[in-house]
Amino acid sequence: MKKEMSDEMRILHDISRLYEELENSKDNSEKQMIRSQIQSLKGLLNEKRRQAREFKGVVKLLPKNPEVKSFSKRDLGAKKIIASKGVTTGVTRTSDEVPREISSEISTRGKEVKDVRVKHKVDKNDFGMSKFEGETLKRLTGKEEEKKEIKKKKKASVYVKVSAKYFANYADKLIKQGNFKSVEKDLPKIYMQLLPKTYVSVILFTTMLSVIVGFFLFIFFLFFNVSAEIPFITLVGESILLRFVKTFWIIILVPVITFAFMYTYPSLERKSAESKINTELPFATIHMSAISGSMVEPSKIFEIIISTGEYPYLQKEFIKLLNEINVLGYDLVTALKHSGGNSPSKKLAELFNGLATTINSGGDLSGFFDKRSESLLFDYRIEREKKTRASETFMDIYISVVIAAPMVLMLLLMMMKISGLGISLSTNMITLVMILGVAGVNIAFLTFLHLKGAGE
Repeated sequence: MKKEMSDEMRILHDISRLYEELENSKDNSEKQMIRSQIQSLKGLLNEKRRQAREFKGVVKLLPKNPEVKSFSKRDLGAKKIIASKGVTTGVTRTSDEVPREISSEISTRGKEVKDVRVKHKVDKNDFGMSKFEGETLKRLTGKEEEKKEIKKKKKASVYVKVSAKYFANYADKLIKQGNFKSVEKDLPKIYMQLLPKTYVSVILFTTMLSVIVGFFLFIFFLFFNVSAEIPFITLVGESILLRFVKTFWIIILVPVITFAFMYTYPSLERKSAESKINTELPFATIHMSAISGSMVEPSKIFEIIISTGEYPYLQKEFIKLLNEINVLGYDLVTALKHSGGNSPSKKLAELFNGLATTINSGGDLSGFFDKRSESLLFDYRIEREKKTRASETFMDIYISVVIAAPMVLMLLLMMMKISGLGISLSTNMITLVMILGVAGVNIAFLTFLHLKGAGE
Protein backbone atom coordinates (compact mmCIF):
# COMPACT_ATOMS: atom_id res chain seq x y z
CA MET A 1 0.00 0.00 0.00
CA LYS A 2 2.89 2.38 0.72
CA LYS A 3 4.28 1.80 -2.77
CA GLU A 4 0.88 2.46 -4.38
CA MET A 5 0.47 5.67 -2.40
CA SER A 6 3.98 6.78 -3.40
CA ASP A 7 3.25 6.16 -7.09
CA GLU A 8 -0.01 8.09 -6.91
CA MET A 9 1.69 11.01 -5.13
CA ARG A 10 4.37 11.12 -7.83
CA ILE A 11 1.75 11.21 -10.59
CA LEU A 12 -0.16 13.96 -8.78
CA HIS A 13 3.08 15.93 -8.46
CA ASP A 14 3.67 15.63 -12.23
CA ILE A 15 0.08 16.74 -12.96
CA SER A 16 0.53 19.76 -10.67
CA ARG A 17 3.74 20.71 -12.45
CA LEU A 18 2.05 20.45 -15.85
CA TYR A 19 -0.78 22.69 -14.69
CA GLU A 20 1.82 25.32 -13.78
CA GLU A 21 3.32 24.94 -17.27
CA LEU A 22 -0.16 25.36 -18.75
CA GLU A 23 -0.73 28.64 -16.89
CA ASN A 24 2.64 30.07 -17.94
CA SER A 25 2.41 28.93 -21.57
CA LYS A 26 1.26 31.36 -24.27
CA ASP A 27 1.51 29.12 -27.35
CA ASN A 28 -1.70 27.31 -28.37
CA SER A 29 0.07 24.23 -29.71
CA GLU A 30 2.07 23.93 -26.50
CA LYS A 31 -1.09 24.28 -24.40
CA GLN A 32 -2.78 21.54 -26.42
CA MET A 33 0.16 19.18 -25.90
CA ILE A 34 0.25 19.93 -22.15
CA ARG A 35 -3.51 19.28 -21.83
CA SER A 36 -3.07 15.97 -23.66
CA GLN A 37 -0.25 15.03 -21.28
CA ILE A 38 -2.40 15.91 -18.25
CA GLN A 39 -5.27 13.75 -19.53
CA SER A 40 -2.85 10.87 -20.10
CA LEU A 41 -1.50 11.12 -16.54
CA LYS A 42 -5.04 11.30 -15.16
CA GLY A 43 -5.88 8.14 -17.09
CA LEU A 44 -2.80 6.42 -15.63
CA LEU A 45 -3.84 7.50 -12.12
CA ASN A 46 -7.39 6.20 -12.61
CA GLU A 47 -6.03 2.93 -13.99
CA LYS A 48 -3.84 2.43 -10.90
CA ARG A 49 -6.78 3.10 -8.61
CA ARG A 50 -9.01 0.76 -10.61
CA GLN A 51 -6.41 -2.04 -10.42
CA ALA A 52 -6.10 -1.51 -6.67
CA ARG A 53 -9.88 -1.79 -6.23
CA GLU A 54 -10.04 -4.94 -8.37
CA PHE A 55 -7.20 -6.50 -6.43
CA LYS A 56 -9.01 -5.81 -3.17
CA GLY A 57 -12.15 -7.27 -4.70
CA VAL A 58 -10.33 -10.51 -5.48
CA VAL A 59 -9.00 -10.75 -1.93
CA LYS A 60 -12.44 -10.28 -0.44
CA LEU A 61 -14.89 -13.15 -0.53
CA LEU A 62 -18.15 -13.01 -2.44
CA PRO A 63 -20.86 -10.75 -0.98
CA LYS A 64 -24.05 -12.07 0.57
CA ASN A 65 -26.66 -13.04 -1.98
CA PRO A 66 -30.21 -11.81 -1.33
CA GLU A 67 -31.54 -15.20 -2.35
CA VAL A 68 -29.84 -17.00 0.58
CA LYS A 69 -32.44 -18.54 2.88
CA SER A 70 -32.60 -17.34 6.44
CA PHE A 71 -31.52 -19.66 9.25
CA SER A 72 -33.52 -20.45 12.32
CA LYS A 73 -32.12 -19.85 15.80
CA ARG A 74 -31.65 -23.60 16.16
CA ASP A 75 -29.53 -23.75 12.97
CA LEU A 76 -27.41 -20.81 14.10
CA GLY A 77 -26.92 -22.43 17.45
CA ALA A 78 -25.78 -25.58 15.71
CA LYS A 79 -23.33 -23.54 13.66
CA LYS A 80 -21.78 -22.08 16.82
CA ILE A 81 -21.48 -25.54 18.32
CA ILE A 82 -19.74 -26.79 15.17
CA ALA A 83 -17.26 -23.92 15.34
CA SER A 84 -16.56 -24.46 19.09
CA LYS A 85 -15.90 -28.17 18.64
CA GLY A 86 -13.65 -27.63 15.61
CA VAL A 87 -15.72 -29.91 13.43
CA THR A 88 -14.71 -29.73 9.76
CA THR A 89 -17.55 -29.86 7.32
CA GLY A 90 -15.83 -28.84 4.06
CA VAL A 91 -18.05 -25.78 3.84
CA THR A 92 -17.30 -22.82 1.57
CA ARG A 93 -18.27 -19.66 3.39
CA THR A 94 -19.30 -16.24 2.19
CA SER A 95 -18.14 -12.92 3.64
CA ASP A 96 -20.94 -13.16 6.26
CA GLU A 97 -19.85 -16.66 7.32
CA VAL A 98 -22.96 -18.25 5.77
CA PRO A 99 -22.33 -21.84 4.56
CA ARG A 100 -23.22 -22.60 0.92
CA GLU A 101 -23.93 -26.29 1.51
CA ILE A 102 -24.11 -28.47 4.59
CA SER A 103 -24.94 -32.07 3.74
CA SER A 104 -24.09 -33.94 6.95
CA GLU A 105 -26.00 -34.68 10.11
CA ILE A 106 -24.21 -33.65 13.30
CA SER A 107 -25.32 -34.59 16.76
CA THR A 108 -23.99 -32.22 19.44
CA ARG A 109 -25.05 -31.96 23.14
CA GLY A 110 -27.90 -34.29 22.41
CA LYS A 111 -29.45 -31.99 19.80
CA GLU A 112 -29.82 -33.08 16.24
CA VAL A 113 -29.03 -30.66 13.41
CA LYS A 114 -30.83 -31.52 10.21
CA ASP A 115 -29.45 -31.10 6.71
CA VAL A 116 -29.53 -27.47 5.60
CA ARG A 117 -29.11 -26.83 1.88
CA VAL A 118 -28.68 -23.27 0.67
CA LYS A 119 -28.64 -22.49 -3.01
CA HIS A 120 -26.33 -19.58 -3.90
CA LYS A 121 -26.85 -18.55 -7.53
CA VAL A 122 -23.61 -17.33 -9.13
CA ASP A 123 -22.90 -16.92 -12.82
CA LYS A 124 -20.09 -19.42 -13.34
CA ASN A 125 -18.12 -20.60 -16.31
CA ASP A 126 -16.90 -24.10 -17.16
CA PHE A 127 -14.12 -23.92 -14.53
CA GLY A 128 -16.40 -23.10 -11.61
CA MET A 129 -15.45 -19.41 -11.41
CA SER A 130 -17.80 -16.47 -11.63
CA LYS A 131 -17.65 -14.11 -14.58
CA PHE A 132 -16.08 -11.40 -12.41
CA GLU A 133 -13.44 -13.80 -11.07
CA GLY A 134 -12.58 -14.99 -14.58
CA GLU A 135 -12.13 -11.48 -15.96
CA THR A 136 -10.03 -10.43 -12.98
CA LEU A 137 -7.84 -13.51 -13.28
CA LYS A 138 -7.24 -12.76 -16.96
CA ARG A 139 -6.13 -9.23 -16.15
CA LEU A 140 -3.83 -10.34 -13.34
CA THR A 141 -2.19 -13.09 -15.38
CA GLY A 142 -2.07 -11.04 -18.59
CA LYS A 143 -4.02 -13.66 -20.54
CA GLU A 144 -6.40 -11.58 -22.58
CA GLU A 145 -8.03 -12.35 -25.84
CA GLU A 146 -5.67 -12.54 -28.73
CA LYS A 147 -5.83 -9.55 -31.03
CA LYS A 148 -5.51 -10.02 -34.73
CA GLU A 149 -2.57 -8.13 -36.15
CA ILE A 150 -2.69 -6.92 -39.71
CA LYS A 151 0.74 -6.82 -41.25
CA LYS A 152 1.26 -4.42 -44.10
CA LYS A 153 4.05 -5.19 -46.51
CA LYS A 154 5.54 -2.23 -48.27
CA LYS A 155 6.90 -3.04 -51.68
CA ALA A 156 9.54 -0.99 -53.41
CA SER A 157 8.22 1.26 -56.15
CA VAL A 158 8.95 0.61 -59.80
CA TYR A 159 11.09 3.75 -59.92
CA VAL A 160 13.34 2.44 -57.12
CA LYS A 161 13.58 -0.99 -58.75
CA VAL A 162 14.62 0.46 -62.10
CA SER A 163 17.18 2.72 -60.42
CA ALA A 164 18.71 -0.19 -58.47
CA LYS A 165 18.75 -2.40 -61.56
CA TYR A 166 20.89 -0.05 -63.65
CA PHE A 167 22.94 1.89 -61.08
CA ALA A 168 23.31 -0.37 -58.01
CA ASN A 169 26.80 -1.64 -58.86
CA TYR A 170 28.13 1.80 -59.74
CA ALA A 171 26.54 3.29 -56.61
CA ASP A 172 28.20 0.61 -54.48
CA LYS A 173 31.60 1.55 -55.91
CA LEU A 174 31.04 5.24 -55.23
CA ILE A 175 30.04 4.54 -51.61
CA LYS A 176 33.11 2.37 -51.02
CA GLN A 177 35.27 5.21 -52.35
CA GLY A 178 33.76 7.52 -49.70
CA ASN A 179 31.93 9.90 -52.05
CA PHE A 180 28.55 9.83 -50.23
CA LYS A 181 29.55 9.87 -46.55
CA SER A 182 26.92 12.44 -45.52
CA VAL A 183 24.14 10.48 -47.25
CA GLU A 184 25.34 7.24 -45.66
CA LYS A 185 25.34 8.95 -42.23
CA ASP A 186 21.95 10.71 -42.45
CA LEU A 187 19.92 8.05 -44.26
CA PRO A 188 19.51 5.64 -41.29
CA LYS A 189 18.23 8.55 -39.19
CA ILE A 190 15.20 9.28 -41.39
CA TYR A 191 12.23 7.11 -42.31
CA MET A 192 12.80 6.41 -46.03
CA GLN A 193 13.43 2.67 -45.54
CA LEU A 194 16.10 2.63 -48.23
CA LEU A 195 19.66 1.36 -48.10
CA PRO A 196 22.41 3.89 -48.92
CA LYS A 197 23.26 1.98 -52.08
CA THR A 198 19.63 2.09 -53.23
CA TYR A 199 19.26 5.80 -52.49
CA VAL A 200 22.48 6.66 -54.35
CA SER A 201 21.11 4.64 -57.28
CA VAL A 202 17.95 6.79 -57.19
CA ILE A 203 20.12 9.94 -57.16
CA LEU A 204 22.07 8.82 -60.23
CA PHE A 205 18.96 7.71 -62.12
CA THR A 206 17.11 10.95 -61.34
CA THR A 207 20.13 13.02 -62.41
CA MET A 208 20.28 11.11 -65.70
CA LEU A 209 16.60 11.85 -66.34
CA SER A 210 17.19 15.53 -65.52
CA VAL A 211 19.93 15.64 -68.16
CA ILE A 212 17.42 14.40 -70.74
CA VAL A 213 14.80 16.92 -69.56
CA GLY A 214 17.39 19.72 -69.63
CA PHE A 215 18.41 18.77 -73.19
CA PHE A 216 14.79 18.95 -74.45
CA LEU A 217 14.29 22.30 -72.71
CA PHE A 218 17.47 23.57 -74.36
CA ILE A 219 16.23 22.47 -77.80
CA PHE A 220 12.87 24.10 -77.18
CA PHE A 221 14.26 27.47 -76.09
CA LEU A 222 16.84 27.33 -78.89
CA PHE A 223 14.11 27.74 -81.51
CA PHE A 224 11.18 29.26 -79.59
CA ASN A 225 10.44 32.23 -77.34
CA VAL A 226 7.89 32.35 -74.52
CA SER A 227 6.05 35.63 -73.90
CA ALA A 228 3.08 36.87 -71.86
CA GLU A 229 1.21 38.10 -74.93
CA ILE A 230 -0.78 36.12 -77.48
CA PRO A 231 0.63 34.08 -79.17
CA PHE A 232 2.53 32.89 -76.11
CA ILE A 233 5.07 30.78 -78.09
CA THR A 234 6.84 32.35 -81.08
CA LEU A 235 9.80 31.46 -83.29
CA VAL A 236 13.20 32.96 -82.53
CA GLY A 237 14.16 35.86 -84.80
CA GLU A 238 17.89 36.01 -83.94
CA SER A 239 20.74 33.81 -85.13
CA ILE A 240 21.05 30.23 -83.90
CA LEU A 241 24.62 30.78 -82.65
CA LEU A 242 23.60 33.72 -80.45
CA ARG A 243 20.58 31.81 -79.19
CA PHE A 244 22.80 28.81 -78.40
CA VAL A 245 25.04 30.95 -76.21
CA LYS A 246 22.00 32.32 -74.32
CA THR A 247 20.32 28.95 -73.62
CA PHE A 248 23.23 26.51 -73.28
CA TRP A 249 23.24 26.93 -69.49
CA ILE A 250 19.94 24.99 -69.25
CA ILE A 251 21.67 21.67 -69.98
CA ILE A 252 24.07 22.21 -67.05
CA LEU A 253 21.82 23.96 -64.53
CA VAL A 254 18.90 21.47 -64.47
CA PRO A 255 21.03 18.36 -63.62
CA VAL A 256 23.12 20.30 -61.08
CA ILE A 257 20.04 21.54 -59.21
CA THR A 258 18.50 18.04 -59.28
CA PHE A 259 21.66 16.35 -57.95
CA ALA A 260 22.16 18.97 -55.24
CA PHE A 261 18.58 18.61 -54.01
CA MET A 262 18.69 14.80 -53.95
CA TYR A 263 22.08 14.85 -52.20
CA THR A 264 21.02 17.26 -49.44
CA TYR A 265 17.49 15.89 -48.95
CA PRO A 266 18.42 13.32 -46.21
CA SER A 267 20.15 16.06 -44.22
CA LEU A 268 17.16 18.41 -44.53
CA GLU A 269 14.76 15.63 -43.52
CA ARG A 270 16.92 14.73 -40.52
CA LYS A 271 16.91 18.34 -39.27
CA SER A 272 13.13 18.52 -39.66
CA ALA A 273 12.65 15.24 -37.73
CA GLU A 274 15.05 16.45 -35.02
CA SER A 275 13.00 19.61 -34.48
CA LYS A 276 9.74 17.67 -34.16
CA ILE A 277 11.23 15.06 -31.81
CA ASN A 278 12.69 17.76 -29.57
CA THR A 279 9.23 19.33 -29.31
CA GLU A 280 7.65 16.08 -28.06
CA LEU A 281 10.55 14.86 -25.89
CA PRO A 282 10.02 16.96 -22.68
CA PHE A 283 6.39 15.88 -22.30
CA ALA A 284 7.14 12.25 -23.16
CA THR A 285 9.90 12.23 -20.52
CA ILE A 286 7.42 13.40 -17.86
CA HIS A 287 5.12 10.57 -18.95
CA MET A 288 7.97 8.04 -18.72
CA SER A 289 8.84 9.35 -15.25
CA ALA A 290 5.31 8.63 -14.04
CA ILE A 291 5.34 5.15 -15.59
CA SER A 292 8.77 4.22 -14.20
CA GLY A 293 7.48 4.92 -10.67
CA SER A 294 5.36 1.76 -10.89
CA MET A 295 8.56 -0.35 -11.15
CA VAL A 296 7.71 -1.89 -14.50
CA GLU A 297 10.35 -3.50 -16.70
CA PRO A 298 12.19 -0.65 -18.53
CA SER A 299 11.32 -1.82 -22.06
CA LYS A 300 7.62 -1.78 -21.12
CA ILE A 301 7.88 1.99 -20.65
CA PHE A 302 8.41 2.44 -24.39
CA GLU A 303 5.54 0.08 -25.21
CA ILE A 304 3.17 2.16 -23.06
CA ILE A 305 4.31 5.41 -24.69
CA ILE A 306 3.71 3.89 -28.13
CA SER A 307 0.24 2.67 -27.15
CA THR A 308 -0.85 6.22 -26.20
CA GLY A 309 -0.37 7.49 -29.76
CA GLU A 310 0.32 11.03 -28.47
CA TYR A 311 3.90 11.27 -29.74
CA PRO A 312 3.92 10.35 -33.46
CA TYR A 313 7.59 11.17 -34.13
CA LEU A 314 8.97 9.67 -30.91
CA GLN A 315 6.79 6.64 -31.59
CA LYS A 316 8.84 5.86 -34.71
CA GLU A 317 12.06 5.95 -32.73
CA PHE A 318 10.66 3.76 -29.95
CA ILE A 319 9.38 1.23 -32.48
CA LYS A 320 12.89 1.01 -33.96
CA LEU A 321 14.23 0.44 -30.44
CA LEU A 322 11.74 -2.36 -29.67
CA ASN A 323 12.41 -3.99 -33.04
CA GLU A 324 16.09 -4.26 -32.16
CA ILE A 325 15.11 -6.04 -28.94
CA ASN A 326 12.31 -8.29 -30.19
CA VAL A 327 13.47 -8.95 -33.77
CA LEU A 328 17.26 -8.61 -33.76
CA GLY A 329 17.64 -10.06 -30.25
CA TYR A 330 19.71 -7.28 -28.65
CA ASP A 331 19.51 -6.67 -24.92
CA LEU A 332 17.99 -3.37 -23.78
CA VAL A 333 21.29 -1.61 -23.01
CA THR A 334 22.82 -2.49 -26.39
CA ALA A 335 19.63 -1.51 -28.21
CA LEU A 336 19.55 1.86 -26.40
CA LYS A 337 23.13 2.66 -27.38
CA HIS A 338 22.58 1.57 -30.98
CA SER A 339 19.32 3.54 -31.28
CA GLY A 340 21.00 6.59 -29.79
CA GLY A 341 23.64 6.46 -32.53
CA ASN A 342 20.95 6.28 -35.25
CA SER A 343 18.60 8.89 -33.77
CA PRO A 344 18.08 12.17 -35.69
CA SER A 345 17.85 14.08 -32.39
CA LYS A 346 20.91 14.68 -30.22
CA LYS A 347 18.72 15.15 -27.14
CA LEU A 348 17.01 11.80 -27.68
CA ALA A 349 20.42 10.18 -28.18
CA GLU A 350 21.57 11.64 -24.84
CA LEU A 351 18.41 10.32 -23.18
CA PHE A 352 19.01 6.80 -24.56
CA ASN A 353 22.69 6.79 -23.55
CA GLY A 354 21.90 8.13 -20.06
CA LEU A 355 19.17 5.51 -19.61
CA ALA A 356 21.58 2.75 -20.67
CA THR A 357 24.15 3.97 -18.13
CA THR A 358 21.50 4.15 -15.37
CA ILE A 359 20.32 0.60 -16.06
CA ASN A 360 23.90 -0.71 -16.11
CA SER A 361 24.74 0.96 -12.80
CA GLY A 362 21.44 -0.05 -11.15
CA GLY A 363 20.33 3.55 -10.61
CA ASP A 364 16.87 4.91 -9.94
CA LEU A 365 14.99 5.21 -13.25
CA SER A 366 12.29 7.44 -11.80
CA GLY A 367 14.86 9.91 -10.45
CA PHE A 368 16.72 9.85 -13.76
CA PHE A 369 13.57 10.68 -15.75
CA ASP A 370 12.57 13.41 -13.26
CA LYS A 371 15.87 15.25 -13.57
CA ARG A 372 16.03 14.80 -17.33
CA SER A 373 12.45 16.06 -17.79
CA GLU A 374 13.25 19.22 -15.79
CA SER A 375 16.30 20.02 -17.94
CA LEU A 376 14.42 19.26 -21.16
CA LEU A 377 11.50 21.51 -20.13
CA PHE A 378 13.95 24.32 -19.36
CA ASP A 379 15.60 23.93 -22.77
CA TYR A 380 12.16 23.78 -24.39
CA ARG A 381 11.12 27.12 -22.85
CA ILE A 382 14.32 28.80 -24.04
CA GLU A 383 13.91 27.33 -27.53
CA ARG A 384 10.30 28.51 -27.77
CA GLU A 385 11.36 32.00 -26.71
CA LYS A 386 14.02 32.06 -29.42
CA LYS A 387 11.55 30.90 -32.03
CA THR A 388 9.04 33.55 -30.97
CA ARG A 389 11.61 36.31 -31.43
CA ALA A 390 12.78 34.79 -34.72
CA SER A 391 9.18 34.73 -35.96
CA GLU A 392 8.83 38.43 -35.25
CA THR A 393 12.00 39.12 -37.25
CA PHE A 394 10.80 36.94 -40.13
CA MET A 395 7.47 38.80 -40.13
CA ASP A 396 9.27 42.12 -40.61
CA ILE A 397 11.38 40.64 -43.41
CA TYR A 398 8.31 39.18 -45.09
CA ILE A 399 6.49 42.53 -45.04
CA SER A 400 9.53 44.26 -46.53
CA VAL A 401 10.33 41.69 -49.22
CA VAL A 402 6.91 40.45 -50.30
CA ILE A 403 4.76 43.57 -49.91
CA ALA A 404 6.96 46.66 -50.26
CA ALA A 405 9.63 45.41 -52.70
CA PRO A 406 7.23 44.23 -55.48
CA MET A 407 5.43 47.59 -55.44
CA VAL A 408 8.71 49.52 -55.82
CA LEU A 409 9.88 47.13 -58.56
CA MET A 410 6.61 47.48 -60.46
CA LEU A 411 6.86 51.30 -60.35
CA LEU A 412 10.43 51.15 -61.66
CA LEU A 413 9.46 48.86 -64.54
CA MET A 414 6.54 51.10 -65.49
CA MET A 415 8.77 54.23 -65.44
CA MET A 416 11.37 52.45 -67.58
CA LYS A 417 8.68 51.47 -70.09
CA ILE A 418 7.28 55.01 -70.32
CA SER A 419 10.70 56.71 -70.59
CA GLY A 420 12.20 54.09 -72.90
CA LEU A 421 15.34 53.80 -70.76
CA GLY A 422 16.82 50.40 -69.90
CA ILE A 423 14.67 47.26 -70.21
CA SER A 424 11.30 48.01 -71.79
CA LEU A 425 8.67 45.37 -70.97
CA SER A 426 5.02 45.26 -71.95
CA THR A 427 2.27 45.57 -69.38
CA ASN A 428 1.40 41.86 -69.57
CA MET A 429 5.06 40.91 -69.15
CA ILE A 430 5.40 43.18 -66.10
CA THR A 431 2.29 41.55 -64.60
CA LEU A 432 3.67 38.07 -65.24
CA VAL A 433 7.04 38.99 -63.74
CA MET A 434 5.39 40.35 -60.60
CA ILE A 435 3.14 37.30 -60.12
CA LEU A 436 5.98 34.82 -60.63
CA GLY A 437 8.31 36.86 -58.42
CA VAL A 438 5.88 37.08 -55.50
CA ALA A 439 5.00 33.38 -55.80
CA GLY A 440 8.68 32.41 -55.87
CA VAL A 441 9.51 34.54 -52.82
CA ASN A 442 6.58 33.04 -50.88
CA ILE A 443 7.65 29.49 -51.71
CA ALA A 444 11.25 30.23 -50.71
CA PHE A 445 10.11 31.88 -47.46
CA LEU A 446 7.82 28.99 -46.49
CA THR A 447 10.58 26.49 -47.24
CA PHE A 448 12.97 28.45 -45.04
CA LEU A 449 10.47 28.56 -42.17
CA HIS A 450 9.81 24.82 -42.48
CA LEU A 451 13.53 24.00 -42.31
CA LYS A 452 14.14 26.33 -39.38
CA GLY A 453 11.07 25.06 -37.54
CA ALA A 454 9.93 28.60 -36.82
CA GLY A 455 6.45 27.86 -38.10
CA GLU A 456 5.76 25.05 -35.67
